[in-house]
Formats: sequence, structure tokens, C-alpha cells
Amino acid sequence: MGSSKGLDDVLDNWGFDPHALAVRLVKESDGRDVIQMRIDLGVLQMETQGRPDGLAIEGFPTFLDRMLAIEEKSPDFAMDDDQCFEADREFLQYYHRRISWLRLQHYHRAVEDADHTLALMDVCRDHSPDEEWSMSHEQYRPFVLFHRTQAAALAALDETDAEKAIVILDDGLEQIRDLFIEHEAEEEFEQDEMVLQLYRLRDSLCEEYGIGPSLQQQLDQAVKSEQYELAAQLRDQLAKRQSRS
Repeated sequence: MGSSKGLDDVLDNWGFDPHALAVRLVKESDGRDVIQMRIDLGVLQMETQGRPDGLAIEGFPTFLDRMLAIEEKSPDFAMDDDQCFEADREFLQYYHRRISWLRLQHYHRAVEDADHTLALMDVCRDHSPDEEWSMSHEQYRPFVLFHRTQAAALAALDETDAEKAIVILDDGLEQIRDLFIEHEAEEEFEQDEMVLQLYRLRDSLCEEYGIGPSLQQQLDQAVKSEQYELAAQLRDQLAKRQSRS
């Protein structure tokens, strides 16, 4: 029996830190870039293009593409056990790659992977086999939106457009707020750690770049001070801006 190539050299030269996400881009012998993530028991390797595992699903680039093709032919189909399993596989793969892109500061790529996950969540919600399975995934939608908002804002900041970054943060916060309202948890919104992180990023950008209160900040203040007529006007302005974006 021939000897197989072990990972000792890789692991010995790349220690695992349980308190930090360790990710790197590596060029393979064929010239393509791959992402490697150091985990407790070894290394995860992900493709940078297409599905993170590099596999096609029944001739489609991703499982999402396969589901969209089924949806086009059978709009009312319900996912079976195998499809639920494959959806969970793709969710996990894109999660690992999304946080890797964030760590590598490739923010546009993180946005792309977040958008893929949100689209797959839409398909799973619309064709879920039951409410319990649907909710077990929908509970993570604010988390994915948080990553998307953070990545999109930092991408705008990389392009030296702080005002655009603040608009993105406001829009993302409003989308997350809508989810809290939809699930009758609006009272938890202001104390949510993801929301607080986005607020802190927005406030720091406003201070650093000398940008005045955004529409969303003005709306929040109007509601807090019970200026409901002004709040209604600001909501209309926000709705018009979001419809154009």
C-alpha cells in the first residue's frame, strides 16, 4: 500500500488559535486561488469561484441554481428530505466562505456570498416542508443581513465613499428592524448585539468624516422625541430612496 500525504507540515506551521479566525488565500499548483481556514482538527479548503466545495449539483453550479430551475417548472413544489439536506450543506459552505471573505477584507465577495445565502433562504422559506424547518433557518436571516450590511458598508469605505457606507448601514438596519417586527420582537431590536455593532460603525464614520445625521438617525430622533409628523415625512423620504436603490 502506498503512503498517503499527511497534513503534519501544514498543521505544525499554522497553529490553531481558538480565539481568532485564521484564514488565508493560497495559490494551488494549477494557478487557482483557494481559501484555507484553520480549524481545531485541521484545515478547511474552499474554492473562490462557484460553490465552495467546487462541485456541481446535478449539472447546476450550485444547489440554489438547481432549486430555482425546479421552481420555474413546479412553482408549488415542497422540498423533500434530500433537498433539505443539500440546502443545509450549501448554507454551511457559504457561511464559512462568507466569514473568510470578511476576515480577508474582500468585502465585495462577502456581499456576493451573503446574497447567495439570502436567495437560498428565500427558496427554502417558499418551499419548506413544514413551518418548524422553515423557522430553524429564518432565525438566521438577521445574522446574514448583518454580515451583508457590514461587508457592503466596508466595501464602500474602501472606495472612500463614507456617505454611501452610512446609507448602506441605515438601509441594512431598517431591513433587520423589519424582520424583528415581522417576528414580533421589535422590543429586542435596540438591544441586539448585531444592531449595536452596526450603530457603532455608523456613529464612528459620522464622527470621523464629519457627516451629519442621516435620514434614519433623524427618523429615530423624531420618534424618540414624539415628533410624529416629522417622522412620517422622514419615513416617506426613506421609502423613496430605498425604492430607487
